Amino acid sequence: MAALGFALAVFIAAVLAIGVTRWVGDILNPLTLTVPERVPFSGGSPPEFHAWNRFHIRWYTMALLFLAFDMEMVFMYPWAVVFVREGLISLVEMLMFILILVVGIVYTWRERGFEWA
Repeated sequence: MAALGFALAVFIAAVLAIGVTRWVGDILNPLTLTVPERVPFSGGSPPEFHAWNRFHIRWYTMALLFLAFDMEMVFMYPWAVVFVREGLISLVEMLMFILILVVGIVYTWRERGFEWA
């Protein structure tokens, strides 16, 4: 029961903090934006498409590839420490990990995921 009361107190404090922050913001900056000021800015020209348009699937492919290589680097730092103690076993495990990433790259290459046109 005490946990429920604590959660309710935290929720009320968060709602109050948000309300006070918005109220202080309205007091300090009472300006209202005109219609041209509310339009998204695109380098001085009006935007060609709406901001909620969907991205092409190739953007997601590139994002997944970036994450794969990013995770590879995250795993290589501790692996370098373990490699000194474990030796050949950790080398084989890292080669298997890199092989899985290479298979993903070859698949993306074969599916023409690196081409933007």
